[in-house]
Amino acid sequence: MFQRNRPLDLVIPSEQETKSIKELERILKVAGSQPKLVGANGEQIPIPESVYQALCKVVHTMALGQAVAVFPEKRELTTQQAANFLNVSRPYLIKLLEQGEIPYIQVGSHRRVNFDDLKKYKQQRDAKRKQGLKELTQFLEEEGLYAQETGELNQ
Repeated sequence: MFQRNRPLDLVIPSEQETKSIKELERILKVAGSQPKLVGANGEQIPIPESVYQALCKVVHTMALGQAVAVFPEKRELTTQQAANFLNVSRPYLIKLLEQGEIPYIQVGSHRRVNFDDLKKYKQQRDAKRKQGLKELTQFLEEEGLYAQETGELNQ
């Protein structure tokens, strides 16, 4: 059940819910229909496009069996929340903060990380990884150790 004031808790679909979630995803994909929310009293409210887009993304992710967390973008995260977002350990995140890789503020004895800064770091990290893989693949191809057609390493 939905609980208020817990915006960073992960919502993980149960196996029993998967069939219903996949059916909901199928319904949301129907083109040309105006999605509506129906209240307990039967009142119908059209769902705004921005909410509809967010709902589609959440439902699609959950249909894949993945967990979902929704939170405001202009938000300061705890170090644990930031580590979870980057899929790294909290000690590793602390190391990144102390090395100046990611800006943070100190609130008393606690560090807080701005979500925009975290997102920027993640995009830069992902771009560096992609570039590194591209360079490695190119090197392996030049050395004849990687077959581009099959995408496999030659032994």
